[in-house]
Amino acid sequence: MATADPYSVAERFRHYLRVTDVTDGLDAVGRADLTLLDPAIRPLWMGMRFWGPAVTMRVVPANQRLRPMTRDEALRQHGIWFAEREQRMGEAGRDLKLADHVKPGCVVVTSTAGARETGYWGSANSMGVQAAGAVGIVTEGNCRDTDEVILQQTPVACRGIGRPIIPGRVELVDLDVPVGCGGVLVRPGDIVGCDWDGVVVVPQEVAQDVLYFAARIAIDDKKSRRRLYERLGKAPDETVDWEAAAEYFKDIV
Repeated sequence: MATADPYSVAERFRHYLRVTDVTDGLDAVGRADLTLLDPAIRPLWMGMRFWGPAVTMRVVPANQRLRPMTRDEALRQHGIWFAEREQRMGEAGRDLKLADHVKPGCVVVTSTAGARETGYWGSANSMGVQAAGAVGIVTEGNCRDTDEVILQQTPVACRGIGRPIIPGRVELVDLDVPVGCGGVLVRPGDIVGCDWDGVVVVPQEVAQDVLYFAARIAIDDKKSRRRLYERLGKAPDETVDWEAAAEYFKDIV
């Protein structure tokens, strides 16, 4: 059976739903904890929230270090490293340009195959894919330049903070293929979500059912917490605005 356009479905997840609502929705369709990424993979800054279809990339440890370089070459090590790999991939008939795959609204998911410390992302390249339209980046590896990533509010969820640069450590070998990330299968077009509670994947084939259950759960939660707010004399905030959520989801619940 054909599935709905994942970009249209992901747009519905972006409103009023928490990762926990969607996790409960996955329970309701029998996926339970199968699609919860390793809890060590977390957003770098509080308040980060995103949902979008996955654009996947497979990064592996490099099997060689950078060759010895002159001072001038050392300042161009990124360009030299990528040019040599692009030439090799080109000779094999493969074109691996992430920019050709990033679409507005996507989440870039990076599998790193256990690469040590360097996990591909830093302040410049992460902001570059954000500028190209990605709403989030998830990596089971590390992110570096994290002072800037946090200051920029670039939406990166990662396993940890790293220091080294890409050349001589990791290389990109595949794009838009099924990958394992944080112990979970992620396929191109699966919907990936993140907030302070962690990262979850919603398989395309159950996304609409999960959306139904998550919406019902979110509305009920907002209702019950609104009553508790009133008992405690707390001023209502957007997290208990169940009427707005019910209005938004009225076509599916």
